[in-house]
Amino acid sequence: MGQANKLKNQILMKDRKLGYRNFPMVPRVVYGRGSFDQLADILLPKRRNSDAPMIFLVDDFFEGKELQGRIPLLFNDQIIFVSADEEPKTDQVDALVAQLRETFDEPPSGIIGIGGGTLLDLAKAVAIMLNNTGKAERYQGWDLVEKPAVYHVGVPTISGTGAEVSRTTVLLGPEKKLGINSDYTVFDQVVLDPELVATVPKDQWFYTGMDCFIHCVESLNGTYLNAFSQSYGDTALTLCKEVFLKDLSEEEAQDKLMMASWHGGMSIAYSQVGIAHALSYGLSYLLGVKHGIGNCLVFQHLEEFYPEGVQMFNQMLKKHQIKLPKGVCANLSKEDFNTMITVALGMEALWENALGRDWKKVIGPKKLRSIYEKI
Repeated sequence: MGQANKLKNQILMKDRKLGYRNFPMVPRVVYGRGSFDQLADILLPKRRNSDAPMIFLVDDFFEGKELQGRIPLLFNDQIIFVSADEEPKTDQVDALVAQLRETFDEPPSGIIGIGGGTLLDLAKAVAIMLNNTGKAERYQGWDLVEKPAVYHVGVPTISGTGAEVSRTTVLLGPEKKLGINSDYTVFDQVVLDPELVATVPKDQWFYTGMDCFIHCVESLNGTYLNAFSQSYGDTALTLCKEVFLKDLSEEEAQDKLMMASWHGGMSIAYSQVGIAHALSYGLSYLLGVKHGIGNCLVFQHLEEFYPEGVQMFNQMLKKHQIKLPKGVCANLSKEDFNTMITVALGMEALWENALGRDWKKVIGPKKLRSIYEKI
């Protein structure tokens, strides 16, 4: 990082009016193989009474599977199975909140998300909206949430998104793809059990793991970089290299990628992601491309900005024999490209992290379209 970027970092580390950013972290976390079986004991003291249920939002992949029988139901607790085939949406959050308010006389004692990034983000958003008024789209942005969320727990069953540790819940709204970024978003408890990721299909494992890898590359090469984010980013990047470039046992790879996801999420808590994420938001908004594969589709064409990272990414693709889809943007109209470009350019913090405060002088719609056209 050059001297100019270091000077920028000294400013960006601070909120320009309020001083250094005071970000929350997950207050309680349990890690280890089989730790999921501690969930009953973890939840018990958080139950207000028998009429205030725990609500489990669970990836529908696990419906009828062994994990379903291990979910610690008591009293009138409820499991709601949710498809993770599409990105989480604001109207989906609103529908779940309305369902819970209509079904139960008392607000839930807690919301537990079990699944990948989609389920974890839904759990965080539902927990927030149960205690706040209006629609979820109203809170897309930074620090707009007015009241603390309902107690909420994250149990990741795939590693890479960092959703288990972040202060955002990324949602597709009617006008934009943007997170509810708030101190109240952070989980109260996370359960990290590497055994739960054993059933993840290889392609999904790779794409989600690359989300973590790209987190690290963008954070470590950004103008927001600082010692806090670098310490986590360096650790996550090292773990990603081991998982995707070395020959580890299945258990070793599961353990290390789960820790890479945690550290990767922490690396951007006090910095930011960059160009790949900004462009992938456009793909998600217009075409519904899932976040992990969207990042991969974009990142392969960003050698100009992240040369070492893209070179390493190509090695990982080759080693794991992953073939990325082609022609995703082949038949899009001018209006379609303009929609994606507008969404991507709206992620100003990401561009500033990647290219500095004068990023609008460096990149614009013409350059973004040229990248999208390659996908």
